[in-house]
Amino acid sequence: MNTKIVMSTSALFMGVIGGVLSFLPNEIADYLSVEPNSITILFFMLMSSLYLGFGMLNWMLKGTLIGGIYNRPIVVGNLMHFGVGAIALFKVVSSIQSHSEIVISLTVVYLIFTILFFYIFRKNPTKT
Repeated sequence: MNTKIVMSTSALFMGVIGGVLSFLPNEIADYLSVEPNSITILFFMLMSSLYLGFGMLNWMLKGTLIGGIYNRPIVVGNLMHFGVGAIALFKVVSSIQSHSEIVISLTVVYLIFTILFFYIFRKNPTKT
């Protein structure tokens, strides 16, 4: 499996989410019908920094050998992020009333990345 594609795609995904959360926190709060107070905006900005940091990490490591014992902490970090995120989103999907299309889309993307990073975690890399 070409891990460069997985790392690049996950980096872009996280970068887009981080950028949107960073530059449009008030608009996102309004769209989600959440009161845009200082705590909510701070929460969105902190989430933005996490997404941007993780995205940059994946982008900078996209060309390295990943899998098996190589760069294992990166794979485990991504697997935990996407795995726990997929579980949390899956729990919410059945009970959410509004904006279900966003939650379902995020659940599918998180599930796909969970499967890909689990595969990378279990498989030994081959140099091309």
